[in-house]
Amino acid sequence: MKAKGAMIQSVRGVKDVLPSESLKWRLVEETASEIFTLYNFKEIRIPTFEKTEVFKRSIGETTDIVEKEMYTFTDRGGESLTLRPEGTASIVRAYVENGLYNPPGVTKLFYMGPMFRAERPQAGRFRQFHQIGAEVFGTDDPAIDAEVIIMLMDLFTELRVPGLKVLLNSLGCPECRPAFRDALYTFLKERASDLCKNCQSRIERNPLRALDCKSPTCKEIVENAPTIDEYRCDSCETHFNNVRKPLIDLEIPVTVDPKLMRGLDYYSRTAFEVVSEGLGAQNSVAGGGRYDSLVEQFGGPKTPAIGFALGIERLISLLNGQDEEELTEYPDIFIVPMTETASLRSFEIAHRLRSYGYQVDRTFGTASMKSMMKKADRSKARYTLIIGEDELKKGTGTLRNMSSGEQIETSFDDIADILDEEPHP
Repeated sequence: MKAKGAMIQSVRGVKDVLPSESLKWRLVEETASEIFTLYNFKEIRIPTFEKTEVFKRSIGETTDIVEKEMYTFTDRGGESLTLRPEGTASIVRAYVENGLYNPPGVTKLFYMGPMFRAERPQAGRFRQFHQIGAEVFGTDDPAIDAEVIIMLMDLFTELRVPGLKVLLNSLGCPECRPAFRDALYTFLKERASDLCKNCQSRIERNPLRALDCKSPTCKEIVENAPTIDEYRCDSCETHFNNVRKPLIDLEIPVTVDPKLMRGLDYYSRTAFEVVSEGLGAQNSVAGGGRYDSLVEQFGGPKTPAIGFALGIERLISLLNGQDEEELTEYPDIFIVPMTETASLRSFEIAHRLRSYGYQVDRTFGTASMKSMMKKADRSKARYTLIIGEDELKKGTGTLRNMSSGEQIETSFDDIADILDEEPHP
């Protein structure tokens, strides 16, 4: 006997989304699309991989993502390509390349899809993970910053995600941030010997990276570091206050966090995270902020912009209010053809009912009546249509209500009317 081959398993750090889980994925994706559309955002679909330069230019050479975590490879033409580790850089590249700034005005975009980082897999973090994001180009009005955060919280409210709050900060601008950077540099330089090796090597290149370090020792040291709120200019302070006011007026739970920094180099002014009480140390569900110079870095015109991204896997882990039974859509009708002739007629009946918008399933192959009815029962359909040879000659079938057990003989033409009388729960 020929030996069976060894089972091939998925790559460590990636996972299959099985039908029982995909119900929640579809709920999240469809709800996001509906909420974002209410705010007049349009969907954009971006490539899974880009030229490596796209991410080096935007994310920053000194970030962990670029230094250690990107899936980068050389194609047969000798060009360096990278699986996208995040979405904003690709959106900006598409915005500039396709001239979406013409005609001038506000452009609102959203996207969904997989991202890739070659980091060590751990709870809630994967090598292939999925994000939903939104970006707005063409205005520096603090009102759009507030509206983007409100839209994000509307999504979480619609999904019934409990225990969330917004952490908010302003990272300053090119006028006031250099003074903060210099103060932070001096603070870190005096304590360099106590920092981790990564932070020691980055003090000269980008001292802000230390504020985002995950090392317990570094986190303790930077607890006493200077904060941006001590150095913000009047313009940034006014902008920040105007972002906060609508959120407070709408009673969105907001906490000002002067230590909040974004992990990517392109952010300025508004920065925010949505955090959950139910995720432990890695408690961020979504994050974003303003990046007013990134479009110019990609060769486009001066264009202020703001956006966010949320992790689908983390969000789904919080959907405790949505159980599988509540989300599952069961068939409206399950067809049980008793003969080969009835099986052939079932195609026409099923096709017509589906064209009316009803979910239809049926048995396949030959089996006993008892066995086929067990399949019908397991399908949890509202009705079962049994078609025998005698009924077929009359153009009728036996329609059984699977909840009450009542059954009637009805013509095939009347089935849709009966289904209409009892909407699906």
